[in-house]
Amino acid sequence: MSSIELSIIVPTFKEVDNVQPLLDALDAALPGITFETIFVDDDSPDGTAARVKQLAQSRPNVRCLHRIGRRGLSSAAVEGILSSSAPFVAVIDGDMQHDERILPQMLDLLRRDQADVVVGSRYADGGSLGDWTKSRAVMSDIAGRLSRTILKGRDLKDPMSGYFMTRRPLFDQAVPHLSIEGFKILLDFIASSDARLRVAECPYQFRNRIHGESKLDSLVLWEYGILLLDKLVGHIVPPRFILFAFVGASGVAVHFALLSAMLSAGVAFLTAQSLATLAAMTTNYLLNDSLTYRDKRHRGLQWFKGLASFYLVCGLGALANVGIASALFRDDYTWWISAGAGVIVGTIFNYALTSLFTWRK
Repeated sequence: MSSIELSIIVPTFKEVDNVQPLLDALDAALPGITFETIFVDDDSPDGTAARVKQLAQSRPNVRCLHRIGRRGLSSAAVEGILSSSAPFVAVIDGDMQHDERILPQMLDLLRRDQADVVVGSRYADGGSLGDWTKSRAVMSDIAGRLSRTILKGRDLKDPMSGYFMTRRPLFDQAVPHLSIEGFKILLDFIASSDARLRVAECPYQFRNRIHGESKLDSLVLWEYGILLLDKLVGHIVPPRFILFAFVGASGVAVHFALLSAMLSAGVAFLTAQSLATLAAMTTNYLLNDSLTYRDKRHRGLQWFKGLASFYLVCGLGALANVGIASALFRDDYTWWISAGAGVIVGTIFNYALTSLFTWRK
């Protein structure tokens, strides 16, 4: 068997009915090209990984990376590429919505050294969004415009595409700088590359999904925002810390709103203060678990263990806050400097310890 020229990485989650059609479509699209297909499955409950392994018994160019306890399209794509030794690598969705028939054209551009990265583009001339709703098209356009803040001046019509091909050595060079946040690995790759990559775009028409269901949900834009934040300020302060601090600020608002309401209702101050503090910590835990640490969020019994851990850490953080503020105030600093320093120290303390104990891997 000749050496493999192209590795096609397919991140999957609950795509069991698309595995066989995708493999057949790739075979039809790539005659005469020696390629392999690497499915990276995040332990799909529908048996996607088992289906890939079954088909791999009769298809020597099919492999499955079965990930346990990890989720995320970007990280799946990275692991798939790093497992390959082929000189060219492509990333394509497992839902059959990307047009595999343009893969030979993409490969030809790389072979002839016409580009370093070739993007399957819905916005290039001849491309199409298919039957997208107007709201989804508008959100995609807004996200694309925002992406230009981290693209370093590169002219890319479809920066939100998840369909691309590149040389594996170029990707290997960018890996140490990747955020691996969210689901837009192409944007992460281009923004993280030291070299000024030459980018070409091949138009294609986005297809409707036939099998399975969309993985897009209301928090996809949140993950996208984390990626942009990481690329803009991640070298200065971790994006998670910024999100953790924002959540903490929302907890302060919850605390004062409940405290005011209970005091107005005649509840004793100590009781009202205690209940408001408990409520603020609980809402902070809920938001951090759902948003800041979405990739590590707790389920089942672990959710309650995480809550108890969060209560304990935040209680210690409150002591650190009060201790620092009191010490500074005794040294004749103004009350607002003392209080502000206490809040900063308490926030850093809470972030560091909850990262280690509440949301540890």
